[in-house]
Amino acid sequence: MTDNIKVTTDDELEHSIVSKLFSMRDEKYRDFNASLLPTIDKERIIGVRTPQLRALAKGIKKDGRSEELLKLSLPHYYFEMMNLHAFVIEQEGCFDNAIKLTEDFLPYIDNWATCDLFSPKVFKQNPERLIPYIKKWLKSNNTYTVRYAIVQLLSSYLDDSFDKIHLEWVASVDTDEYYIKMAIAWYFSMALAKQYEYALPYIIDHKLDKQIHNKTLQKAIESRQISSDTKVYLRTLRIK
Repeated sequence: MTDNIKVTTDDELEHSIVSKLFSMRDEKYRDFNASLLPTIDKERIIGVRTPQLRALAKGIKKDGRSEELLKLSLPHYYFEMMNLHAFVIEQEGCFDNAIKLTEDFLPYIDNWATCDLFSPKVFKQNPERLIPYIKKWLKSNNTYTVRYAIVQLLSSYLDDSFDKIHLEWVASVDTDEYYIKMAIAWYFSMALAKQYEYALPYIIDHKLDKQIHNKTLQKAIESRQISSDTKVYLRTLRIK
């Protein structure tokens, strides 16, 4: 199975890691993942579960091979190799280094899963320092760079670091890209769960396009974080 593996360089480390990934392959999981990732050719998916990839990334860090891996050419051919690269970035403890590595990586993301899976811990520890980069990423012409910015706001800025201006930033993203629209809907559904009084006007006043508006309501109604009474009301706000 590994005789014909494809890698982006002739680097011995990349060959050894990809061979390791193939040894961890789960064919049924590969088929399942492929069904969720229509933007990726199936042959680029090996079939390795995320916890295994995170464990491998930690092992690479422990063995002192992180720097060598991060110097490999991007993009990697395999979905799991891209995710592994992202999980190694996650372990970077210096904010400036993590930003550089992330910005080098973002242009090569080609699917929602890789985009949503990784976030360096140092970002969560420095929310004020990250905000200028999020604002910049929101203005990118790259689909997954914009989505990454929205997911960062969703995951780290709806609680203690929340500012109502964030809602305006996300609502102002003008896009026809499906994966950005779905991220906006996901963001606003979570905002309805956590910052209801600030998020609700965006629904009542129809500040989101119809597809995003209705998807937001769908996700909010499916959420366990929103009360049954509130869900009854939200159902009345759907645009027909």
